Amino acid sequence: MSVLIELGDDRGAPLEGRGPPPQVSRRWRVAALVAACVLLGGAAPAAGLTPQVGPAVPARATVLGAGPLLLVVDPDPNPPTLSAYDSAAPNGPPRWRVTVPPAAGWSAEVAGDLLLLVERDQALGARVTTARSLRTGQPLWRRPERVYAAGNEAVAVREVRSAAEPGRRVEGTVHGVDPATGATRWSVPLPSTAVLRALPGLPGRVLLVQDDGLVRLLDARDGTERGRGQLPPADYGPDNPQVVGAHLVLRHPNGAAVALTGYDLPGLVPRWRAPAQPGELTLRPCQGLICGQDEHGRWAIDAGTGARVWTWPAGARWRTVGGPRVATEPLVVLGMAADGRRSLVATVGRDGHRVSAVLPAGVTDCRRVGAGLICRDGTARRTFWPLDTP
Repeated sequence: MSVLIELGDDRGAPLEGRGPPPQVSRRWRVAALVAACVLLGGAAPAAGLTPQVGPAVPARATVLGAGPLLLVVDPDPNPPTLSAYDSAAPNGPPRWRVTVPPAAGWSAEVAGDLLLLVERDQALGARVTTARSLRTGQPLWRRPERVYAAGNEAVAVREVRSAAEPGRRVEGTVHGVDPATGATRWSVPLPSTAVLRALPGLPGRVLLVQDDGLVRLLDARDGTERGRGQLPPADYGPDNPQVVGAHLVLRHPNGAAVALTGYDLPGLVPRWRAPAQPGELTLRPCQGLICGQDEHGRWAIDAGTGARVWTWPAGARWRTVGGPRVATEPLVVLGMAADGRRSLVATVGRDGHRVSAVLPAGVTDCRRVGAGLICRDGTARRTFWPLDTP
């Protein structure tokens, strides 16, 4: 059993837990130190964390995390520049710096040894993707679509434009891309719009959920269909359904109520169904579980059985840190300390929630990058805070 330490509104974060372990590990000693710092109003910048001063970031720059890299796109030069830093030690010089075409925004991800840099237009649609060398930043090929990483493979598709969410809603034809050349290996047409989810692993898989509920699981190497099934009507989108390992979880109407239903992959066999609270609900993978957030708090379920693993009633007051997410890693969330100035850092995963650090006042706009957080500190420079994650 494990103890989950939090500090609530009047005492930092809420405290709830299970029985204590036989011995107190370093993790729990750090959490206790954090609690003491907040309760006593100590001035320690962050228990267990040593910040590193990162690169200077211009006011209009875009900061991205992609695999081992911290990327800074400065739009003000003509043409704009893309600088790549080591995400584990961003206080050093850039690994490389290259020029990039002008765009309204950028996003990036890694496929094998490629950096897929996506340029976006004013409507938040993907206009073009350039594959660059992770080692040098030099362009290798370019396609006029959004290219997604699927393990070490890549797939290209036209996104449905939306001012609210670029997401992974797509239309037209899905193309398998040769990572070495950018050439099309295979193509699968879509009869209507669909949600695309590129699944990690080797080999990579591509999940396509059509508006009519038809689901297909494709091999990213050759487009071979590995499974198919039918899902009930739902609000399909970038966060629905969610996939963890060999399980898919869908949020959908169930009569006058709302339900979560779990399916096995690749056959899409339904395994369980559980009621869900009506209203706004966010689902995310977290350390092999499905973590949910609604107006009543945060909780986690086993994607294979639907069983509730833990519940955190005060979790709704904590905000999830943005940035690249890996299903096998915990979420990182931020909450306000009792003094109303500093931020508490907590991880949310298989064992529940754990407060691990306090960020000093003035640290804002944090994003997850690699093994830590990159934040603004009131100056032109960013600070990097390594995380003590399970």
